[in-house]
Amino acid sequence: MLVGVDVGGAAHFDASLDELALLASSAGDIAVARVTARRRAPDPALFIGSGKADEIKALVAATEAHGVIFDQALSPAQQRNLERHLGVPVADRTGLILDIFAERAQSHEGKLQVELARLQYQATRLVRRWSHLERQQGGIGGRGGPGEAQIELDRRMIGDRIKQVKERLEKVKRQRSTQRKARERRGTFRVSLVGYTNAGKSTLFNSLVKARAYAADQLFATLDTTTRALWLPEAQVQVSLSDTVGFIRDLPHKLVEAFRATLQEAADADLLLHVIDAASPHLDEQQAEVERVLEEIGAEAVPQILVCNKCDLLDETRQPRVAADWTLAHPGVQRQRVFVSAQTGEGLPRLRQAIAETALAHLNAAGAASPACLPDGTPVGQAAAH
Repeated sequence: MLVGVDVGGAAHFDASLDELALLASSAGDIAVARVTARRRAPDPALFIGSGKADEIKALVAATEAHGVIFDQALSPAQQRNLERHLGVPVADRTGLILDIFAERAQSHEGKLQVELARLQYQATRLVRRWSHLERQQGGIGGRGGPGEAQIELDRRMIGDRIKQVKERLEKVKRQRSTQRKARERRGTFRVSLVGYTNAGKSTLFNSLVKARAYAADQLFATLDTTTRALWLPEAQVQVSLSDTVGFIRDLPHKLVEAFRATLQEAADADLLLHVIDAASPHLDEQQAEVERVLEEIGAEAVPQILVCNKCDLLDETRQPRVAADWTLAHPGVQRQRVFVSAQTGEGLPRLRQAIAETALAHLNAAGAASPACLPDGTPVGQAAAH
């Protein structure tokens, strides 16, 4: 069962709960009912108040729901109280997103990042659920007793594990930094795909570089950054193109912190391709959320091309009249906008041309002797002549 609460006129309240339903579906759940409510302020004990909690409890029994997912973040006490009152497991949006990330992470780095975020999230929800960590630690020299002693034992085990994961992630961060410096020495122009989750970034990535990155019509289909070389014959340059993790409204802050090494690819890029789902009814809110996260990771000043994807899903009245134009993103800031369909290939030649023009302008402004270099350091001009 999905529950959404409009608390004090929250700016991002989703009355339809469609996005939460997509998240639940991505986690393998099926929504059997949706409940919305409005409150001036959250109830300290049950978040929704006892009356609404009784209503949801009756609906849980009627629909035989196995759990309840809230679209808002719950405090540890509220979550425990709701589970006791409703008699079924209760999760919030943050926990649901963390579960999806844990299931989808494939690389060693991605798994470490998700584990760190989950440990930090669960550290505030200690209710004797963490004794299994003792096996990972190889024992800690003694068994805790009931009550506070057990909670302190769990807290120490989580703290030790967080410290270990952070140290391993720091090594990954240094490795990524070395790789970025190597690309800088070669003069490689770096392009990163960013955008709201399920905007079609991976499909566009595959279309541009003929890669085989996993792409599916679901939220957070891919989490791990993939980088490939993209040859642009329009300007006789080769650039590096990276596909990054998608953003979403209310992305857990701890998750942003844990994925900072991955998201640094966007902050260090020379150009961002901001992929927008042109067919989404919430495209303005989704675009604003991506801009907010980019600002949080220090990538707000990186030049952008707005890529309006999924134009093949628009009806005739909403089809773009031009292949590309310019739009006012912020006061005094104009950005090029290109309309494409990564699925059909429509508009991709114009997008490649826009990337090539930006790359040439950047490299010429930097006073590069040659437009770019191949991964082995060979100047592009020499490789093309050969």
